[in-house]
Amino acid sequence: MYLLDTNHCSRAILKDTQVLNYLREINNNIVSICVITQGELVDMAERSQRKQSNLALVKNFLAGIYIYPIDEITAIKYGQLKASIFKQFAPKEKSKRRKTKMINLGFGENDLWIAAVALQHNLIVVSSDSDFQRIKEVEKALVVESWV
Repeated sequence: MYLLDTNHCSRAILKDTQVLNYLREINNNIVSICVITQGELVDMAERSQRKQSNLALVKNFLAGIYIYPIDEITAIKYGQLKASIFKQFAPKEKSKRRKTKMINLGFGENDLWIAAVALQHNLIVVSSDSDFQRIKEVEKALVVESWV
C-alpha cells in the first residue's frame, strides 16, 4: 500500500498525467495519505489566490482516499525516528546540540510524522521530497519511491 506525500497529492489534484497514470496502474484502493498531508493540502488551498476552488479540489480528492490518523504508536515511532536522526546528523558538541532544530538539519517535522505513519503501517512513501531519502539513511525499513 502507498502513502502519498503532499507533492504527489498536489500533482494528482492538478491532473498531472504521470501521477494519474501511476494511480490508474496500481488501483486507487491501495493509495492513502495521513492527516499531516491532509493538513498540508488544506493549508496550501487556504493560502492560494483561488481559495474556494482549490478547497473544493482538495475536498474532492480527499473524499476518495483513506486517511491514516496519528495515534500513540505513531508518536512513539516519530520520537524514535527523530532521536535517531538527531543522533546521526546533529553536531556532536553538546552546546551546539541544544540549539539544533530538525529544520537546521534539513528535515521537516511534517515529513518525520509522515515517515512515522509509513513505518507504523508498513506503507511505501510516494514523494519527490529529498527529506525521505535522508530519513532512509537512518531508518532502512522506510521504503520511498517517486512517480515523477
